Amino acid sequence: MESVILVIHLLIAIGLVGAILLQKSEGGALGMGGSGSGGSGGMGGFMSGRAAGDLLTRTTAILATCFFLTSFGLAILSGSGRESTSILDQAPATPAIPAAPTTPQVPSGN
Repeated sequence: MESVILVIHLLIAIGLVGAILLQKSEGGALGMGGSGSGGSGGMGGFMSGRAAGDLLTRTTAILATCFFLTSFGLAILSGSGRESTSILDQAPATPAIPAAPTTPQVPSGN
């Protein structure tokens, strides 16, 4: 089950990157990313620039929602089979008794 969700998660991530890269830049640094001549955004009259933008925005939102849902699902599945472990649970029950300090033996006066 975890493998299936992981594969779906990776496909959604690739689709999300593609949808984001297809969107037109709003900032337009140095005047790049304009629609050019014709006003149809280079789509050949199939869709207006606004319709294509709305479609990509909606697609990005849907893919982002699916990405978060699969992320949560993978997080829940990865922790479901383990016991809760804590550092405090692993501490020894009785404290270790330190060894008595050894005194150096002084050689007899020769």
